[in-house]
Amino acid sequence: MMIKTILAILLCFTGSLSLFAQSNNDNEMAMLYYQNGDYQKASVLLEKIVFKTKNEAYSDLYFNALLKSKQYEVADKAVKKLIRQNPESSKYLTIQARVYKEKGELENAKKTFDQLLHSLPEDESKIRALANDLYQMAEYDLAADVFLQARKNLKNNQIFTFELLSIYRFKKDKNKLGEEYLNALSTMPQMLQQAETVLPSVFETNADYLTLQNSLFKRIQKDPQNESYSKLLIWQFLQQKEYDMALRQLIAQDKRIKDDGTILFEHAQIFASNKAYDTAIKAYTYLALKGKENPYYLPSKLALIDASYQALLLGKNEQKDIIVLAGQYQEILDEYGKNAKTLFALRKWANLQAYYLKDLKKAEEALEEAIKFPGISSADLGEMKLELGDIYRLTQQPWEAILMYEQVAKEFENQNIGTEAKYRSARLSFEQGNFSYAKSQADVLKASTEQLIANDALNLSLLISDHLETKTDTLALQMYAAAESLQFRNLSKDAIAKVDSISLLYPKNSLTDDILMFKSNIYIKNRDFALAVPLLKELIGHQQKGNWADEALFILAGIYEDQLNDAEQAKALYQKLIADFPGSMFVTEARKHFRKLRGDPMES
Repeated sequence: MMIKTILAILLCFTGSLSLFAQSNNDNEMAMLYYQNGDYQKASVLLEKIVFKTKNEAYSDLYFNALLKSKQYEVADKAVKKLIRQNPESSKYLTIQARVYKEKGELENAKKTFDQLLHSLPEDESKIRALANDLYQMAEYDLAADVFLQARKNLKNNQIFTFELLSIYRFKKDKNKLGEEYLNALSTMPQMLQQAETVLPSVFETNADYLTLQNSLFKRIQKDPQNESYSKLLIWQFLQQKEYDMALRQLIAQDKRIKDDGTILFEHAQIFASNKAYDTAIKAYTYLALKGKENPYYLPSKLALIDASYQALLLGKNEQKDIIVLAGQYQEILDEYGKNAKTLFALRKWANLQAYYLKDLKKAEEALEEAIKFPGISSADLGEMKLELGDIYRLTQQPWEAILMYEQVAKEFENQNIGTEAKYRSARLSFEQGNFSYAKSQADVLKASTEQLIANDALNLSLLISDHLETKTDTLALQMYAAAESLQFRNLSKDAIAKVDSISLLYPKNSLTDDILMFKSNIYIKNRDFALAVPLLKELIGHQQKGNWADEALFILAGIYEDQLNDAEQAKALYQKLIADFPGSMFVTEARKHFRKLRGDPMES
């Protein structure tokens, strides 16, 4: 009896092993067929596995095999059978909708999808699984609808935020992505930084930002206490370079939250760094009016003066503004004395005296006094000697200027400031008409590791070598050098008149492109972009024979990007520069600007 029992157990166990082995073999063969693209054979084996194991994990493979082998009727019958066997499962309803869609029965597919939306489970994990199935079917809108409907069912508008953001970002649905971030910010202020990072990677035009702006205004009206909305609105204005609008919001925020000025001061620095000096001046003025007790009173007053100075360098101030600015620097010097701590004020005061108020003697005396101050750094001393050398050039003391430049070149050998001193010496020699010596210096500097100086030195060397072939060219070059000297002294009208007269006196001169670049640089400095643009376009048209085409492209693209707000034109010019001049020193920066304008995420 015992022996019979043991035999029976062994027979059952052997049978189980046989079935288990058979099951494993079916699995392996089904996977092999599927991977090899033999979907019909794979579907036969997968059908056995699906209906035998009742495992939903195999159903996707099974119906993929059926649909890839166009067995639509088999798929239809199989899914209906599975639905009858598993009426509570949303999985098979999803598959049925897919089968209908593949068969072309779009109305039935829509009805099934609607049925799914109206019979959603209340379990969050099951909802995510359902939406994921739809996502895998490329039914992105339906996946989003599942999450949105589930929010209503569960009466919670904050769940599934990250899932929806992921879908909208993948689809580049700009409007819904923006709205979902606003929805998230209603309760999750920590999402602000992510919104400011992600939105620029999706937004393409000003209209996208304008849509976000309108939505933000509506949200702020409904929830004025939500600072995240105000911060995002300020960020949006900054992206659009609407700096005055950003400042208006910042001042309102400063008053509302009773800030000490930290936020506004930080943004004022952003305005200044973007050359929005008028807006920066307004911001610093507001901060200074908070009174001397405010921690940003003195920094704001100093920054205000500096912003005014930077605006002046862009040619945005009238003579009366320059006099006021010089007076503000003088007030600092009177209050705090002339010493290492007020060196920044003295140097800029001297610059105003020399280049704008035409009082070269005051500038010269101030800098000669400043280089003797105790406690100033070697870097500051070197820079001031360069500035003093420039003043000597203006006061017609070329040998004193060269002495200053040589001191800096010797004291800062193999450093950028020393290389700059050598270049200024070469430039002075050029302006004096000492072309052979200037070229010899420029040829040495062409190998500089400082790329900008190397490029300038190369241009100077080419300028000289290309225009000494004939007596006419040499005489024309002497006039051109004299024009550069005039421009150095900030006598723009005289400089332009000088180069314009070259073609009248020497009609066969070869300086055409150099004169175009020279004049365009003057117009840009004076912010007369309407006159600069056609000159740069003419230069670009001389691409095959000129030395300035790549630089002209880069400058013109920058004007369209920053001054004329024509992103498409700027992109086209950057792209042309990259394509036509792959070896240009401007290519790296051109790529950065092009990617930014195209909306690529910027590397941190």
